[in-house]
Amino acid sequence: MQKIEKALGFVLGTLLALMVLDVTWQILTRFLPMQPSSYTEEVARYLLVWIGLLGGAYAYRKKSHLGIDLLSNALHGAKRRALQIFVVLVCFAFAALAMVYGGAKLMLLTFELEQTSAALNLPMGYVYSVLPLSGLLICLFSIDHLIELVTAKEELPSDFDSEVHPYTDDAEASSADAEAKQKQKQPEAAVEA
Repeated sequence: MQKIEKALGFVLGTLLALMVLDVTWQILTRFLPMQPSSYTEEVARYLLVWIGLLGGAYAYRKKSHLGIDLLSNALHGAKRRALQIFVVLVCFAFAALAMVYGGAKLMLLTFELEQTSAALNLPMGYVYSVLPLSGLLICLFSIDHLIELVTAKEELPSDFDSEVHPYTDDAEASSADAEAKQKQKQPEAAVEA
């Protein structure tokens, strides 16, 4: 699973770099005495779609999506685990039905109708293929997270905890330690003055 996550991060970084180059080229051709590029806006739009949908799957893997965790933080033990499992199952169902099934139908329909983009003449099915792809990734990450929840022996933190701002008691303890260190530094500052 780590390899998929790392590969997805690399793909997202590459797509973002391509979008920066594309938009830079668009600006240069607009203001320099050259012929304005006709395809750069379309490329930037499609790259943004791909970055947004694949980035959503990457954020789901990293548990970085915004979420209302008021109920999750109020529950403990088996109730919290049951809620977390329910949330993962809902995410899996949405990704499977809306993104994989619906996205695949949309992609196949545009291939069947031979719909192409205006400037690049690119088959739109390739652009829409990111829907089932990101849906499959979310389903895969959901299964991995579900296995983690079911096999965990101790209570896991809330789904939306992050390493930077944890909601656990450790954060309160480290905050108290930081305040104590600050108070210790204040008398030293008074002596030096």
